[in-house]
Parts: sequence; C-alpha cells; structure tokens
Amino acid sequence: MSMTIKVSEQACGSSITGIDLTRVLSDNEINEIRTLWLKHHVLSFPDQTINDDELERFTLYFGNFGDDPFIAPIAGRKNIIAVKRTADEKVPIFADNWHTDWSFQENPPAGTCLYGKIIPTQGGDTLFANQHLALEKMPSLLRKKLEGKQAIHSALVPYSPGGGYGYKDREMGRSMDIRASDEAFSRQLHPIIKQHPETKQEGIYGTIGYIIGIDGMDNQEAVQLLMELSAWQCQEEFTYRHKWRKDMLIMWDNRSVLHRATGGYEGQERLLHRTTIAAYDY
Repeated sequence: MSMTIKVSEQACGSSITGIDLTRVLSDNEINEIRTLWLKHHVLSFPDQTINDDELERFTLYFGNFGDDPFIAPIAGRKNIIAVKRTADEKVPIFADNWHTDWSFQENPPAGTCLYGKIIPTQGGDTLFANQHLALEKMPSLLRKKLEGKQAIHSALVPYSPGGGYGYKDREMGRSMDIRASDEAFSRQLHPIIKQHPETKQEGIYGTIGYIIGIDGMDNQEAVQLLMELSAWQCQEEFTYRHKWRKDMLIMWDNRSVLHRATGGYEGQERLLHRTTIAAYDY
C-alpha cells in the first residue's frame, strides 16, 4: 500500500496515511518521508498504534537522538520524555509560548517527534508558525534591521532555578519531571536569519523567550526589535493549527517552524511521548 499525502490548507503541515509504522520501513519510504518533511515542515501520521521501541526506531530513521536537557526521561528509557498533564493540574500549560526546541544549544535538534497516548476530547491543539514563509513576506525595512544580527539564546527564562519551570513551579505540583538548574544560564549565538542546512532555504530562527537579546545591541533596543519580530513571525497567516487524536504521531522541523502548546482541556488528562532528532550531520 502506498502512502497518501493530504496537504493542509494552512501555512504548513501534511497528513500521511497508508503506512504502518509498527514495521521496519524501507530506505525508499524513509527518503520519501524525509522529502515530505522538508517540504511541509510538519507531518502527522494518524492511527499508528506504536510502542516506545517503535517510536525510537522511527526517530532514528532521520538522525541520532537529540540531547534533551532539563526534563528527565521516562523510566527505562534514555531518549523519551513524557509531555503530560493530569486532570487536576493547576500550573500553567507547559510550552505555551512560541519557541523552537532547545535553540539555546550549540547544535539544536533538527526535529521533534511527538506521539499522542492520552488525548483530551477537546483543546490541546499545537500551533506551528512557518518561518520560511514569515521571512519571505517580511517587510524589507524589518528584514534590513535583522540581517547580519546574531541572537543570544538561553534557557534561563524557563529552566533556571528561579525561572518559569523552576523550583516554585515544581512545588505547585507540575506532573512533568522538569529539572531546573544553573546550566540554564549558558548562552549561545545563532543568526536570526538562518539558512536551512538541507534545503538551503532562508528562514527566521527562534523568537523572544529562548532569545534573550541581540549580540552587540543595547538590551532595551534589542527587546523592542525582538518584540517587533515576534509580532510579525507568529501571525495567523503563517500558522498551522494541529488537532490531535489518540495514536497519532507528528514530526516537525525545528529549523523551519516555531511551535507552541494550547490549553482548553481543563479537567482532562493529556499524555504524549517525545523524542528529538539530533542536528543534521553535514
């Protein structure tokens, strides 16, 4: 049975059916999925009853495992984390600000895989913003302000001991096993306008949050520019809203899109298993 691709009518995203991820994929199938991933940036695979071994195997088709700091892996695994929320949890929704995964690393992950195990009957959509499209349509004046600039990325805002997911958040009863630490104070530079290593297409890399400043720029001036950029790059015309179903796997390209979680499922449990795909090995 050949794969069937349904392209979303939004800024990115496609759904793939006609493939069974519980079996070992052929090289041709892997190459076809990779081509679609690079083209559409977000792929979903509905109705896949895979286990953790099969999730890890799928991840490794596309690269090595990425390094997932600050969140402990699930029991018995080194490379799977649980993105979860209990029905009675009261702390803020995890990852509800726009970001690209672990952009504060020297070599951030190329991609992320996320598998829905327990999905609420409503809410919990994941939003994606196509940063190639956002750059393509960006006003020339704003682009001129950004060209050649290096952004300062850091995990300090969310993952430092006093940060959003720090000790106070843990005391409030978050179910996710987040391990805040002083390692979050490290900083890493990345170009704001960055070429995709595989497609060579230019896009915007990152956004305010993990980006805490701009190298060589006054902090107040940098924050104003980053806020202007954020207002532009996350507009609805650049976004795709993904609606979850149980037993659905999605993969996205961190080099091409931003993403964020949403709520709207109060009183219901939510559980997904996540892996990351390491930076592309040139």
